[in-house]
Order: sequence, then C-alpha cells, then structure tokens
Amino acid sequence: MSNHPNPDWDPLSLEAQRDPQATADGMREHCPVAWSQALHWSLFRQADVLRAVKDHTTFSSVVSRHVAVPNGMDPPQHAAYRRAIEPYFSKERVDAFEPQCRAMARSLIAALPRGPAIEWMGALALPFAVWAQCDFLGWQDEDHAGLAQWMQASHAATLAQDRAAHTELAAHFQAVVTAQLERRRGASTAAAPGDITCALMQEKVNGVLLTDAEIASILRNWTVGEIGTMAASAGILCDWLAHHAPVQTLLRERPSAIPAAVEEILRLRGPLATNRRVTTCPVDIGGRHLPAGSRVTLHWPAANRDPRAFDAALEYRPERSQEANLLWGAGIHVCPGAPLAQMELRVLLEEVLASGASMEAVPGQSPEPALYPASGWARVPLRLLALQAG
Repeated sequence: MSNHPNPDWDPLSLEAQRDPQATADGMREHCPVAWSQALHWSLFRQADVLRAVKDHTTFSSVVSRHVAVPNGMDPPQHAAYRRAIEPYFSKERVDAFEPQCRAMARSLIAALPRGPAIEWMGALALPFAVWAQCDFLGWQDEDHAGLAQWMQASHAATLAQDRAAHTELAAHFQAVVTAQLERRRGASTAAAPGDITCALMQEKVNGVLLTDAEIASILRNWTVGEIGTMAASAGILCDWLAHHAPVQTLLRERPSAIPAAVEEILRLRGPLATNRRVTTCPVDIGGRHLPAGSRVTLHWPAANRDPRAFDAALEYRPERSQEANLLWGAGIHVCPGAPLAQMELRVLLEEVLASGASMEAVPGQSPEPALYPASGWARVPLRLLALQAG
C-alpha cells in the first residue's frame, strides 16, 4: 500500500512542458511544496529552496548510489574534495583562458550569416559551450560531437525516467574519460601547460590520488553538466536581448554593464531547472510534512522569480542586489565553476555585440522551450542584421 499523497501537479504534462516557467511560477504561488510522481516533493519558493540548500544535515545531497564529486556529497567528505577542485577555477586560471575563449567566440560569430534566420542554439550556443569546456579541460576537437550527443541522450533518459539507459550512459562516459586518461598516460611528450585533465590525474584528496571513477565524476560535472547550463544561458541571454533592443544597445555602448545584465537576465529565466536532495529525518516545510527518506526537488527558476525575495520580481532591474539570487546556488554547494562561466558568458556577449550586427527576433517565429530536465530554450530563431552606420 502506498503512503504517497495524491499528486498536486504533473511536471511532465503537455501544459507544463509547453510553458515550464509559467507552470513553476503558478505552483510557487498556489502550492509551494508539491508532490508529483515524477519529482516527488518539489520546493518552489526562494526561502524554502534556500533552507534546503543550507541545511545539509536535514536535506542530504547524497541522492544516488553513483559517486558524484563533490556535488553528491555531504560534510565532512564534501569539504576535502571541494578544497581539491576549487583552485581549478581560480582567477589566474580563468584569466589565462580568456584570450582562447574570446578567439573561439569570435570565430563562431564570424561564421554566422547576416540577414537570414539562424537557429541560435545549434549555430552558436551549443557549439560555444562544448568548445569552451573541452578547450578548458584540454580535450581535443574530435571529442566535441560525442559530448553533445551524450548530453542529449542523458536528458532524454531523465525525461523518460529510464534507469537502464542512465546506467548505460554512465558506463559510456566512464569509457570516454578512461580514454582521455590513457591518452595522457601513454603520451611520449609532456602534457600541454594548463591541461586540467592531466592535473586532475595528479590530484590528491586526504593524501590519496583521485581514482578514475572520481575523475570521471568530476569531469562529467565539468563537461556535460556545464555544457548544458552554458548553452542554455547563451540562448536565454541572446534571445532576451533580441527582444529588448534598448538594453542590447546600452550593453553594446557600455560593455562594463554586461556582467550585471547577465546575472539579472538569468535570474528572470534560469538555465538550470532543478537539483535534488533527500531528507535524512522527518521535516515540516511550507505547511507540508515530509517523512525521512523523501526525495526533494529544488526548482531554481521559480525561486529566483519569487516576489517574496525580490521587489518587482518579474522586472529587469540590473542594478538590484543579487544577494538573494540563487543562479549559482548557495551554501557549501555554491557553483565552484561560477567564475569560469561568468567570464565565458561575458566574453560571448562582448563579441556578439562588437560584431557589427544586432540580434533580432524573427517575425512569426518564437523560441521553443527545452524539455525537462533541460531549461531555457531548445530552439531560438534569431537574425543578425548589420548595424546602420551613424
């Protein structure tokens, strides 16, 4: 006999998939802690999400039997692994990578046609995300297509709740990483300076070298995880600017305003749909009682549009304090790669805006929402039109 409550909503319904943002906003206002068969308990309000993120004693991040370094760990194990990976996103490393990132962004943008409609996700957002992450890790060009395909297959398996497919995909990714490691172990010459994958092979936690499985978990986060959110972010930003010409013009004239614009636009439409937790004990939250062992889903975009946390929450106000913005998470699991992602998105927008063309919506065509577990847009029709002189 099931002890599960009756479903409050269906996140995989046609209505929810057609407009996931409006659906999540509605749940936040009318049923902020909700049960569904697909996601179990969902939290939508900023205060509830923040509570779950910060109370890792009650809301554990160990949600899977598969190792997830370090995002699937709790203290004290988490701290040692977190200390090991944070230096890979230091200001020095990010600054050193910026010229390479800028060159690849400029190359991709230069290849885009001026005038006709472009499917922005496939033409720029995803290629840029894949290229940037692979280059940052020292992976070769031939690895790009396989990573993008793996990410799409992983999203499909999550949507279908296909555990067998997930297991197969995990094994496939482990093989990809093993090939990367063996390539470096068998190399007759020294690794290129800054090869992060090679550096991870020398990394120790508590005096012990990382295992191949641990390296694979880290690289899965830094490739597939980051590629998905980076591509989603690029699509969201460019689509939003195409529909807000005055802001696009302002950022073109004042590139120093781009970082604040990125934070605010991605608060308005988040690039990451959810994360998971599991309760370690019974807990009451949002007027609902969750038993121990309950699976909990945190809805980042809904939390970031919560009027209880943000004045005029649905308005674009780049000057606002972003202290309550959960774009990069919070607590011990705040995104370690945020400095890299912020640089990459800033550089991409700087190069698009300096390309001599404006991003414009295509008349009669609308962006297509991404299907869960992805966020943002699956398709973004845009045009690049040459700027008029004077």
